[in-house]
Amino acid sequence: MPIATVNPANGETLKTYEAMGEEEIERRLQLAEATFRTYRTTGFDERARLLHRAADLLEEDQRDIGRVITTEMGKPIKQARAEAAKCAKAMRWYADHAEELLADEEPADFDVKDSGASRVRVRYRPLGPVLAVMPWNFPLWQVIRFAAPALMAGNVGLLKHASNVPRTALYLEDLFHRAGFTEGCFQTLLIGSAQVDDILRDERVKAATLTGSEPAGRAVASTAGEMVKKTVLELGGSDPFVVMPSADLDRAAEVAVNARCQNTGQSCIAAKRFIVHTDVYDAFAERFVQGMRALRIGDPMDEETEVGPLSSERGRADLEELVDDAVRGGARVLCGGERPDRPGWYYPPTVLAGITREMRIHREEAFGPVATLYRAGDLDEAVLIANDSPFGLSSNVWTRDEADVDRFVRDLEAGGVYVNGMTASHPAFPFGGVKRSGYGRELSGHGIREFCNITTVWHGA
Repeated sequence: MPIATVNPANGETLKTYEAMGEEEIERRLQLAEATFRTYRTTGFDERARLLHRAADLLEEDQRDIGRVITTEMGKPIKQARAEAAKCAKAMRWYADHAEELLADEEPADFDVKDSGASRVRVRYRPLGPVLAVMPWNFPLWQVIRFAAPALMAGNVGLLKHASNVPRTALYLEDLFHRAGFTEGCFQTLLIGSAQVDDILRDERVKAATLTGSEPAGRAVASTAGEMVKKTVLELGGSDPFVVMPSADLDRAAEVAVNARCQNTGQSCIAAKRFIVHTDVYDAFAERFVQGMRALRIGDPMDEETEVGPLSSERGRADLEELVDDAVRGGARVLCGGERPDRPGWYYPPTVLAGITREMRIHREEAFGPVATLYRAGDLDEAVLIANDSPFGLSSNVWTRDEADVDRFVRDLEAGGVYVNGMTASHPAFPFGGVKRSGYGRELSGHGIREFCNITTVWHGA
């Protein structure tokens, strides 16, 4: 895949970039290693000052970088600006909380006589250069939620971004440099996917984080395992959105539309499978389909657009294949289902009902504005359908019955359970999944400690 900015709204290639050669990659690896030796010794105050400055600059750049994002991957412009604002918020959160999150700890119940120690501490120390392999769908946020905690912990970052968002990738490198971070603290590697393996095998790279497809995750995990390097993987999801009889149906349907179609449905934590109790199935389905039909499709640069183009022609083709397979298997199209006759890689908000286990869309992630509706006879069946997926990223539950809530929290196989609300990532909450959605956690104290050497410091009696 070429490294290029291609406008998804019309298919026009705006700029193509040459992949970095071996000499430039070597220079950047050397720089990352050398920078880490000194950056790791900086204090939290200095790191926080730099990260606050980066957040200020990002807010100042919000309109310009929003247009870049929209041009490269098609996100509606309002959502692109909101993504930049969210990133600035997360940067400030880590700048303000990292020292507390990484403070030395003393075991509460340690016995002097039993351990032979007068004092024991646990200290969090940075690992070194961390390789981040990031996707295009949230081209700022996916990077910042890695970079902010990594930099505050004293690590340095090497970014291999998706090949269709090179301008955003270069902007991020420039942002940190303008904020005052030395050049080697954060570097963008304009490289193809085939070059990732060699870089991950380099001894100077100490760990890796990847958000992306399952095959990409398997490849990175395999190499990292062979090299005995720490990894954090977030590999997508097919999140359930469960609606029970006690739910506020009007609110649930309204949120369901946003949960499925935000970012034109191209989100790992988007609700994708809507599992509705039979007592309220028809009422919810009517509201949901009406809301999906009402979404405004259009030019992503238009302030009123709610659903823009998919990021690539291949992405749209993949989505169409899932829908066509379901229809051939007997699924009913309640709305959408056919590409509009217009330039660009658009696909309409679509709702499918009558889904069976034999259909690909039941097992595979639909990365676009396509929702599947399921009817559940009772809570037990709702749990069974929700867990009948290879993924386990997050989940949504709509009920006002606390007994229902307790059961779903206990039994849903997911990294998050959001009750009467839409799944969202926040710097204070751990984010990640189970099963084929990956392992490890981003964000919160859990995320900042993923790329730390958790060191026991033992003092003799």
